[in-house]
Amino acid sequence: MAENKKNKSALAEREGVPQPTTLNLKVVEGLKKFRKKTPSVESLLKGILNQDQGALSQSITLIESTALKHQQQAKQIIEGCLPHANKSIRVGITGVPGVGKSTFIESFGKLLISKGKKVAVLTVDPSSSISKGSILGDKTRMEELVKEPNAFIRPSASGDTLGGVARKTRETIILCEAAGFDVILIETVGVGQSETAVHSMTDFFLLLKLAGAGDELQGIKRGIMEMADSIVINKADGDNLKAAKMAKNEFNRALHLYPAKESGWAPKTLLCSALKNEGIAEIWEVVSNYFETVKGNGYFQYKRKEQNKFWLMQTIESRLKSEFYANPSVKIELEKQLKAIDENKTTPFAAAEKLLSLKR
Repeated sequence: MAENKKNKSALAEREGVPQPTTLNLKVVEGLKKFRKKTPSVESLLKGILNQDQGALSQSITLIESTALKHQQQAKQIIEGCLPHANKSIRVGITGVPGVGKSTFIESFGKLLISKGKKVAVLTVDPSSSISKGSILGDKTRMEELVKEPNAFIRPSASGDTLGGVARKTRETIILCEAAGFDVILIETVGVGQSETAVHSMTDFFLLLKLAGAGDELQGIKRGIMEMADSIVINKADGDNLKAAKMAKNEFNRALHLYPAKESGWAPKTLLCSALKNEGIAEIWEVVSNYFETVKGNGYFQYKRKEQNKFWLMQTIESRLKSEFYANPSVKIELEKQLKAIDENKTTPFAAAEKLLSLKR
């Protein structure tokens, strides 16, 4: 009895409830190998180019780290991966919580793998504003896809990044492409601002919707609908099928209110049931048609170049903000100004002007 208790998994506390097999054993072995020692930048880079998911995971951890040493190592790895990147297609997937993003991605990913693709899934989990923690449960929700040798799932915490997009998602894409993944799926937390950030780093933007959720009328407003290259109404099965078909007609009408896209592509509205694996193949057909269109008219490369410019400006802004708050003089003056605000001796605007003048 004591022996059984000793070997019992924390995920199988009750007898008769075994731990589910949701791990990619190949990745587990790779991680065990790398945990035995601290790998060098050279070994991590070599592992990525040899499509070792263990090396890929550890390199992404370095990218996400805020430690100066790790940032320097991550920079070297990214530079080493750049010549081998930009060979995938990047698909952003968004939708409100509960729309079935994880179930859809699992069905979609399995379809792509069946067609000979290597699929990387980058998910962003919201971080608590109180505890700063994240659940990072996407691997649990995609228990079939995670076991596929040609799939890689990486959940990341949004942290304090505006809009809930992980701070280093774009750099992670580069590493995944260097590791040989053909399709990169990026899932947002679906809470608003994250859609804009994900749209700026993907080639195709897919919006998941639910029928009967009151979203149909929102289609006449600008915003997320304008960014979508395709709208997919999920959970179109059973008693919900009729409502889903009506919603499809509503969204089609809404899409006609928008001017033609610069890409020359007319957004499509489709139905699917990710749970029953229905309509998934049709979605991939639409995605494939989109890439055939934009690569043919030159928009694909144009958009990639514009995205690179956008991320240049974002990186500069991020670096300036980081260096500003790291400045010793700013730290001292910031405390003084915060105290002055508490005592009503200054205004936030005057305090900001004082702090900013220290960098001039």
